[in-house]
Amino acid sequence: MTSDSNTDDGTDTPVESSYPTGFNLSILGSTVRHPVDHVEWFPAPDGCTSVRFSTDELMSMCPVTSQPDISSVVIEYIPDQRCVESKSLKLFLWSFRDRAVFAEALAVQIADEIFASAEPHRVTVTLTQRPRGGIELQTVSERSR
Repeated sequence: MTSDSNTDDGTDTPVESSYPTGFNLSILGSTVRHPVDHVEWFPAPDGCTSVRFSTDELMSMCPVTSQPDISSVVIEYIPDQRCVESKSLKLFLWSFRDRAVFAEALAVQIADEIFASAEPHRVTVTLTQRPRGGIELQTVSERSR
């Protein structure tokens, strides 16, 4: 189930999951109108060898000037037993919007969360901050088991 829709019938009843019980997907199937501090996961299907997320809408704040920083981010990981649920990832990335953080630390924080929650074999986060003052910044954070 990958849809961001909350229900099948327009009510507040969550859409039934085709996955077995034993893990917690509290965001998917629920109306969430705020950022979250974690990503959720679901069991990795057999044969899933690589996953890549990308967005050019990552917002944060400069910790010195408080000006907005706009970045693109690519998150690539090799799953072991778990895959990252995309709606929770979107809401997790939203949590940086009003956070004062350097781009290098931001890449590390994203990689750490993916590594801790999904427990992949490897995760690579490549963050590219849009130019300010004519300088583009790209930083990479990798974690592996």
